[in-house]
Parts: sequence; structure tokens; C-alpha cells
Amino acid sequence: MAKKQLSKHGATAKFAAWSCVHSPYICEDSKAWLLNNLTNTRGLTHAVILGDLFESSAASVHPDEVKHELEYEYEVAAGYLKDVRSVLPRNCKLVWTLGNHDYNLKSPDPRRIPLDIRSLCNWNNHYEFGKEFRRWEQLPYIKSAKCVYSLGKVKFYHGFDAGTNSDELEGLQMNYMTGGGAHTLMVRGHTHRPTVSGSPVQCKRSAKVLLPNFFVNVGHQRAMDARRYPEFMKRRDTSQWGNGMLLGETLLKTGRNSGKCWSAELLVR
Repeated sequence: MAKKQLSKHGATAKFAAWSCVHSPYICEDSKAWLLNNLTNTRGLTHAVILGDLFESSAASVHPDEVKHELEYEYEVAAGYLKDVRSVLPRNCKLVWTLGNHDYNLKSPDPRRIPLDIRSLCNWNNHYEFGKEFRRWEQLPYIKSAKCVYSLGKVKFYHGFDAGTNSDELEGLQMNYMTGGGAHTLMVRGHTHRPTVSGSPVQCKRSAKVLLPNFFVNVGHQRAMDARRYPEFMKRRDTSQWGNGMLLGETLLKTGRNSGKCWSAELLVR
């Protein structure tokens, strides 16, 4: 269904989605680029952060010299969210699908945050910054339908797998977990690798057999300076990493067997 025709078939939602901010390692250039795109996109109804708002260095199991406190991550992240809200329409829905780095602060793993102080690390309860975090609807990081935020046939989640084909394979898996249906668009981050095509990609059963489902990866928003990567990441290939965001529109009420009822464009900085 063409973009200009969507509104003729019922109520629509206009969304922006991005992922992997990794506070306090925010890329200021990418932040300015994102805020500019949000400002220039009229009529946004939904803003979706696809997880890893925090770096969660304090909860990492990887040996590294932590150069900041957890509270500093909360301070930078809260400021980031406030700046984002300042350029969005007042009634824009705010959504945050938690990522693995966010979950590390809640993980029942004593190697990360000890049980006796884990509740004190809940960002929502912070005396100064918690109010900003609570403005966003937060979906848990658990591989089930609970972690997916749906707008019509567009479904948002952080991501769990990181293999070369994981965008497509996990997208199909998560679509089935949320009831299936054709012509869905699965949107995620996690791997920091934005979809090369610059637009959603159609899934394939084989080179010649296309499936009626689509996927896209929005990349990340953290600083690209390798000197600011955790030590364990310096051994990995980051050549395909990129700052990106997805803008799109979707019909809200659709039948299970209806056709493609959304349009989306991936912007990469």
C-alpha cells in the first residue's frame, strides 16, 4: 500500500525508532543528527528506543576498568531522553523496549549486581532521574511476545541473537511468537549493524522464494570511537557498525491476511 494511501484506509501511526545509546558513551554528532530528523518529521505519534539505553558497566562480567559510576549513566541517559522529548509532539507515545545491557542491571546473576543491592539500582526509583525514565513505557527483555511492541503490522524489539543472518531469522521467530501473520515488519537493533539496503528487506525461503515478511536493523547511537569501547569489544569486528534510525507510518487496524499496510525508511548517518 503506497504511503500516501495509508490514511485513506483508517487511523495511522507515524513512528521513529532507534537503538543502542549506551549511556554515557553517547555520540554527540549522532544525537544532534537524530534530534534534527525528529524535529523535521511532522506528526510523529510514537518514538521507540529499541534498548541498551545504558552501558551498565557496573553490571558487566567482562574485566574492564570502569571509569564512571552507574549514577552518571543515569544522569546522562535522563538528559538524553529529556532532549529527545523536547523535539517531539507533546502527545507522542514514548516506548523503550529494554535491551540486554539494560537487563544486566536487573539480571538475577550475582556476578553482575548482588541481590542485596539490586533493587537500589532500579533506574525508575532514582530520586532525581527516575521521573524521566518513568515517562517511557518499558517492555521487558525476555525472548517472548512480552518484549515486542506492536503498531499494526510493525513490531519493535531489541534483539537477542547476533549472527550474520540473525536479523531475518530472529525476525521470523519473533513474528511467530507474536501471532504470525503476513506482511509484517520486524524492527530491531542489538547488533549495531544497520541494514545495508537502507530500507526494509523481504525475507526469503530460498534465493528464488520470497516470504511475505520484512525486517530491518536500525544500527546504533553510541560513540564510534574505538577507544571508548569496552575492552572485550576491541577484539571484535565493528566495521559494519553504523548510526541509524527508522522513520515510518503504519495503519493501526489491519486484518490478519491484509496486505502490506506500512511504509518505512532507514536513515543512516
